[in-house]
Amino acid sequence: MSGRFLLDTNIVIALFAQDVAVQEWLAQAEEVFVPSIVLGELYFGARKSARVEANLARIDEFAASNTVLGCSTATGREYGRIKNLLREKGQPIPENDIWVAAVAQEHGLTLVSRDGHFEEIKGLMVEVWEM
Repeated sequence: MSGRFLLDTNIVIALFAQDVAVQEWLAQAEEVFVPSIVLGELYFGARKSARVEANLARIDEFAASNTVLGCSTATGREYGRIKNLLREKGQPIPENDIWVAAVAQEHGLTLVSRDGHFEEIKGLMVEVWEM
């Protein structure tokens, strides 16, 4: 297995928890990216935690050692397309996940997530990293 992957929040959390399956998949990946939206979700979680400073530092270190992809006009265009397709199907998913999917689509990346609702997005390449 190799390829270009975009990590969803639940995969980064699994990595932080030293999930062996995620570590093994990452070791085989060609390129790995993290959307800024995922960092936002992680920072929010850190602020709600009992160990705010330690968790913020961990996320800062993670962000500094990975390629973070932000949002652009092209991302916004993809977001609008995806959200409209989901609306037409009557299958809404969380807003942040639409943004994550839009980043993956914009850059031609395979999204790695343990959330099944990404399957609702036609044409989105998704992998589940579990053992």
